[in-house]
Amino acid sequence: LQAACINPILHYKLDVGALKNGDFADFIVVEDLTNFKVKQTYIDGELVSENGKAVGDWLKDVEDQKSVNHFNCSLKKEEDFVYKFNEQTEIPVIEALDGQLITNKLYFAPKIVEGNIVGDLTNDVLKMVVVNRYHNAPIAISFVKNFGLKEGAIASSVAHDSHNIIAVGVDDKSICAAVNLVIKETGAVVALGNGKEEVLPLPVAGLMSNQNGYKVAADYTAIDKFAKELGSTLSAPFMTLSFMALLVIPHLKLSDKGLFDGDEFKFL
Repeated sequence: LQAACINPILHYKLDVGALKNGDFADFIVVEDLTNFKVKQTYIDGELVSENGKAVGDWLKDVEDQKSVNHFNCSLKKEEDFVYKFNEQTEIPVIEALDGQLITNKLYFAPKIVEGNIVGDLTNDVLKMVVVNRYHNAPIAISFVKNFGLKEGAIASSVAHDSHNIIAVGVDDKSICAAVNLVIKETGAVVALGNGKEEVLPLPVAGLMSNQNGYKVAADYTAIDKFAKELGSTLSAPFMTLSFMALLVIPHLKLSDKGLFDGDEFKFL
């Protein structure tokens, strides 16, 4: 208990951790020091949680959270996600690695359908897009390997660090539908396919929920399970997806500006 609570505070000289005048009154009340079942949580001296439920005047509804959210892009059309074939003999492909933030850079011969480059499910190469959510802008399109989806698409407004909308799917129709669900919710984690939709709304900045933590945990577990039912072989498909737009971690990532090579430090 001392190693976790007291030593770091003393070492970094933080004004927390002790019930004394002048310190921040952030603390928990537990049932005992063996099981650590939390009975109450206080922030700045105010009771904010009791017996697992949030309490207090700080609670806000969805409408109140719109002031800290920014979604200024319009709904998209399926044709917005078309990737025209331009005589390329090979295309760069991001290789997602399970449980890791880095990616590998691969090259594949493009699969062409009606003059457009499309995903190649046989090789587990799927289309991935990043949509700027702060204003209307051209959609960045690339391809990614190892997400494993066989049906539908997944999308999220949690996409480090700019937190635009990122989506991956088996076809443009599914990707478009998933992106539009995120836009309609002004932030969400989404999975759809086989005639079913799972949506976890994130109304606070497009990053957080205003619902009870237990409900959010259950909803996230359900949507994670559904993504795996759609074929994803990743341990945490949405966590992996959220880092596919983080350019500072190599080797190949996709931002709203396009595909970025972290080794050469340039857009491709």
